[in-house]
This record gives sequence, structure tokens and C-alpha cells, in this order.
Amino acid sequence: MNEIEVKVLNINKEEIRKKLVEIGAKLVKDEEQINIRFDTEDKYLRNIYHGYLRIRITKNNLSGETINTLTLKKNIARDEFRVNEEMETQISNVEETVKILEALKYRKKNPGKKHRVSYVYDDILFEIDEWDKEIYPYPYLEIEVKQKDDLDRAIKLLNIDKKNITAKSIDELIKGK
Repeated sequence: MNEIEVKVLNINKEEIRKKLVEIGAKLVKDEEQINIRFDTEDKYLRNIYHGYLRIRITKNNLSGETINTLTLKKNIARDEFRVNEEMETQISNVEETVKILEALKYRKKNPGKKHRVSYVYDDILFEIDEWDKEIYPYPYLEIEVKQKDDLDRAIKLLNIDKKNITAKSIDELIKGK
């Protein structure tokens, strides 16, 4: 699956939520995530694909359900927005999956925790992300679409100042690049 996405920085999350409700966006997720990323010692996935391998443990705050997902994410284009290819599958046993990846010479990085609230409006996914303060201290909005025209429409719908839009990854935001 390919996704087109941008992050919107310098947001007031309550103001964004209010705008989303006003336009008729539907709340689809409220979740706590633990993200465990992997790469080889020589950073093969990052260097070749500008991507990563991730186990995500997601607790759905609306249903109480927890789902574990293994994802390979590859960045395939990046200019004003990011285009990523994602391959993912659900896993039943996180610990055994970690052991398998480590046996294949993938190294586990420190887990990152975040709270995510997601809304959908006309096939546009709006996600307000808030990482633990020691990972990344500022909330941001991620907008994910299937077509570029929908991205332009999303920006207009929420009256977003384009100077706050970035195609940077969370790693780049953390490092201040």
C-alpha cells in the first residue's frame, strides 16, 4: 500500500480537533502505541530505503483491544510530501518476533510511545500524534491521502498555513534537521 503524507507542525491540538468535528470528520481511532524499530548494524533499511522495520503494539482506547503489527516502511518519493510503501502483517507474539528479527541480525532500537487520535473525512486521514516528551515534545498533525488533490483539499479544509507543513520523518524532526 502506498501512502502520501505530510506532517503539520506548530499545532494547537484542541483547535485542530474542533475544526475536524466542525467539517464532519469522524473519530476512528484513539490509541496508545509502542513503536519498536529495527535495522541492521550498518543501517541497511535507512540507507537503502529511507525506511525501517517496525513492530507496533497498539491499544485501542475505544474498544480496549490490542493489536501487534509488523511493518516494513520504504520511502519511495519525497519533495513537498512523502510517498511511502508499507507492507504489514499482524503478529501474535511480539517477544518471539523480536527474537526472530534479532536472529536475522536486525537490532532493536529503543521503543517510542505515542498517543494518536485519528479522524477520517472523505478518504482523508487526519492523525494527531503526541510522542512521549523525551522522544519528541510537540504534538503534530499527520495528513495521509491516496491522491495529491486530496492533500490540497485537506490543507484548505483546515485552513493550514503551508509554512507549517513538512515532509520530514519523525527521526528528522527529533534530530532537528
